[in-house]
Amino acid sequence: MNDTKDFSTSVWYADVPSPNYPQLKSNLEPDIVVIGGGITGITAAYLLAKAGRQVVLLEAKKIASGSTAYSTGNLYATVGERLSNIERRHGEKDMIEMVKSRLAAIDFIEEMITANQIDCDFQRVPWHLFTRNSHSENESEIQREFKAGKKAGLEAHNTTLSDFPYSDIKEITTFENQAQLNAYKYVLGLAQLINHQNCQIFENTPVIKVKDGSPCIIDTDRHTVKANHVIMATHSPKGVYQVHTEMEVYREFALAAKLKEALPPAAVYWDLIESGQYSVRPYSTHDGNYLIALGEPYRTGTLEENEQFLQQIEQYVHQHFNVDHIAYRWAAQNYKSGDGLPYIGISALQWNTYIATGFKADGLVYGTLAAMLISDKIVGKEHQWLELYNPTRFTPIASAKQFAKETSTVVTHLVKDYLFYGNADSLKEIKNGDGKTLTIDGEKVAAYRDEEGGLHVVSSVCTHLGCVVHFNKAEKTWDCPCHGSRFTVDGDVIEGPAYNKLSKPL
Repeated sequence: MNDTKDFSTSVWYADVPSPNYPQLKSNLEPDIVVIGGGITGITAAYLLAKAGRQVVLLEAKKIASGSTAYSTGNLYATVGERLSNIERRHGEKDMIEMVKSRLAAIDFIEEMITANQIDCDFQRVPWHLFTRNSHSENESEIQREFKAGKKAGLEAHNTTLSDFPYSDIKEITTFENQAQLNAYKYVLGLAQLINHQNCQIFENTPVIKVKDGSPCIIDTDRHTVKANHVIMATHSPKGVYQVHTEMEVYREFALAAKLKEALPPAAVYWDLIESGQYSVRPYSTHDGNYLIALGEPYRTGTLEENEQFLQQIEQYVHQHFNVDHIAYRWAAQNYKSGDGLPYIGISALQWNTYIATGFKADGLVYGTLAAMLISDKIVGKEHQWLELYNPTRFTPIASAKQFAKETSTVVTHLVKDYLFYGNADSLKEIKNGDGKTLTIDGEKVAAYRDEEGGLHVVSSVCTHLGCVVHFNKAEKTWDCPCHGSRFTVDGDVIEGPAYNKLSKPL
């Protein structure tokens, strides 16, 4: 069977019916507004409604259809940043508390699934970090992770099992009792459990402006909602926030392959190589058995010729497994904080608007944790972990290097893109299926020619903070290299901090 080249969906959607929630059709005044219907937003809405609060949840598209549905479905106490790096930056005590908080979030997910019989393929599995490379730095990194995991109380060992799917392992660390699930099915199931007398969910209701205050004022494309509290459960907070200057934004390609052989044992496999790592896991469903693999990240909006990253992950899977065909391909975005810990709580210069961001690729666990902490805070329960993840925390040593790097990246793109603007001289240069930035009658535009030859022309200036968007050739989108806003070829917002679509040329 020939491999498909479809980016329209992930494996998690396969044969899963999507419920329909109404569009907002009037002005409302609840106690709390949750913006975003992924794992963070739905969990927060569930907890607050259960506590008797009046909640309105606003989702721009369909619930669970954003970052939640484009994850790998892995739940683990460690982080992609590495426990050893968190310990080095923040100290042993904070590293241990971080692990405890993540374990609490995983336990919450399992308790919800078990108590309510949510069908989402949840299972407890081991997590493996290993290398087949004899490079000494990789080996020492794995050793450091083993030691940090033991300090944090994780059930850790460093021996390879007989049925391990990779050979020639040079070094390995395993943490037992981690987990996996279909996060899309989980969030849909959790949404059904919400007390809908206390919570109204609205889909296809994009928010176009939020004003913090008493009350907060939330403008949608048609109506206005006023509330005492706002939770920005949007992966990256909408609008302009200090944390945007502290985060790097990355995209990663993922795929689901059908194999000609049996799947490897259920587990999370992180294969450490010199340039990064590959994340692999098996997934079984009534539709069949799949091997899911996630590749190396790249900075969002910085590479037009980004198809190489997809090709690399396909080559990797074919190299290590007997692949029949690639059934699904997708990409996911993540936001890396300045000091390795996410930002959860009220942002600087605000009083009643909560943010939850900087999860890197650990969003399922951190999103759940964020919902737990923010919900507790709103109902008057103080928690020690709120201070650990406080968005206004001051960590100059841990954050300085990345803050300088992110600031330099933004300035570089602003200068380069405006002084040396455009990669095409005329619309005639643009081939079918390709996009270019150019100047027409003195106006900076982004032009895409579809496979039928039709032109789609929008302004190339990102509506967030004015950077110039770049074409994403693999996914056929316009991506901003400064803070990660992404747009369709017709200018509609896909994700990121931007509220407004790319304008049409005058």
